[in-house]
Amino acid sequence: MIQFIPLILFSVALNAFAQLFIKKGMLNLGALDLSFDFILRGLGNIYLWIGMFCYGVSILSWMAVLSKVNVSVAYPFLGVGFILSAIIAYYIFGEPLTFYKIIGIGLICVGLVFLTMSKG
Repeated sequence: MIQFIPLILFSVALNAFAQLFIKKGMLNLGALDLSFDFILRGLGNIYLWIGMFCYGVSILSWMAVLSKVNVSVAYPFLGVGFILSAIIAYYIFGEPLTFYKIIGIGLICVGLVFLTMSKG
């Protein structure tokens, strides 16, 4: 299982970056509106395209992960995405990183350590 952690982390990181790029794109576009003008502006938004590309590659790499690792072990690693997105959003978007978020991040890290030590 340990040998697949880099692939798991790659997939999870891409998923987190997809979230961040889509957030950036939506900050540029404003509130979701299904008008023709909004759709055209969305199609021209590079951040949305990068976010969707990250999602696509993340899905393909996650398929590779699930072909090699038990889902009960791999899936909890999505928690790393919460850690990445919270920290990056703090620096890029100025989102709050509160005491409780930091405690939550620490608990996720402890849980992941126990998962990597499991035998199945």
